[in-house]
Amino acid sequence: MSRRRVVVTGLGTVNACGNDVKSSWEEVFAGRSGITNINRFAAKAFEMPCDVAGELKGFDPLNWFPKRDLKKLDLMTMYGIAATEMAWDDAGLPRDGQGLDPLMGGAILGTGIGGLDSIEKTHTTIMEKGHQRVSPYFVPKMMANAIAGQISIRFDLQGPSYITASACASANHAMALALRSVRDGEQDLCITGGAEATITTMGMAGFNSLRAMSRGFNDEPTRASRPFDKLRDGFVMGEGAGILVFEELEHAKKRGARIYCEVLGCGMSADAHHITAPAPGGIGPRRSMQLALKDAGLNPDQIDYINAHGTSTELNDVAETEAVKAAFGEHAHKLCMSSSKSLVGHLLGGSGGVEAVFTVKSIEEDRVHPTINQEEPDERCDLDYVPNVGRELKVEHALSNSLGFGGHNVTMAFGKHR
Repeated sequence: MSRRRVVVTGLGTVNACGNDVKSSWEEVFAGRSGITNINRFAAKAFEMPCDVAGELKGFDPLNWFPKRDLKKLDLMTMYGIAATEMAWDDAGLPRDGQGLDPLMGGAILGTGIGGLDSIEKTHTTIMEKGHQRVSPYFVPKMMANAIAGQISIRFDLQGPSYITASACASANHAMALALRSVRDGEQDLCITGGAEATITTMGMAGFNSLRAMSRGFNDEPTRASRPFDKLRDGFVMGEGAGILVFEELEHAKKRGARIYCEVLGCGMSADAHHITAPAPGGIGPRRSMQLALKDAGLNPDQIDYINAHGTSTELNDVAETEAVKAAFGEHAHKLCMSSSKSLVGHLLGGSGGVEAVFTVKSIEEDRVHPTINQEEPDERCDLDYVPNVGRELKVEHALSNSLGFGGHNVTMAFGKHR
């Protein structure tokens, strides 16, 4: 029996560059950074060395939820639901469920941490007012799987519903499992991608303590995230969600859906090396890219573009560059790769979702966004990172990489639908 083909029929995102796909894609292609000084809390009052982040701007929960529901949902789940609403409507799926088999629809999402904002605020409540004042909604708000559960309820998706939590690889793990689930006939369509909301005092303090975040660009926030550039000094936290509708090809054609592209394959690996540092030589991501190519039935020289993990940390940038060289050989210097994190920051478990949305747009429109802040070349990072200016480029096949703390590596392969 031939395996079923899977396509992307809907996209939705909220991120630092915009609260919908169209505006955020235009911003990132133009190379306009969404990174600013932190507004959600006073980082300077806490004497935090990093005062920049990729916060959402103008996101009003009341545009998406009745006021009574706000106390029941963590910010991470709100972001995920809002992006899902967009993706659902973009896919032309019916709001009344008519014509859809609820047993054949699922929700597989990724988040690295879950409801951190709810956890932090509830701890403050306990310390200041006592445990009796803790909201009965606290547990269902903060649990990481709330996003999958809430989306399943909202859209009556009675198929597989769960989350993956593998740090910064979470969303790509979710998409890999969604691909396999639809391909294997477990469901006909799946809401997938990821969300994260960790621009909080606890989240920022933790990564500051790791000395993983940028510290030297507080007066110039848009220059802070600079993957593959020699002047980089750490990553920049982002937030938001990127959601895609994965759908079985014949199911999509039967209902006349617009098809963005085909989901061709996935590859997963583990560094088995260190909890936060990548293995030398990029052996983990090299393996995940090779497995994705094999799963997709592609040769290395068929890849036109890679949406890089590209965190703006020295260890990651060098390891990912070495991995691409090892996986692609001479072709590594012919393909293009760029980092969305240079523009929207690092959404941790949600990053792969937003980056997949941008990868799909690259395939649809045959143009790729730049890696901004390329000012001083790092001799160890010598590939074509689409420096500073977006580019018109025929993108027949593309990869999207996500590499997470814990040594988790996932690569998704997409291609034009023929």
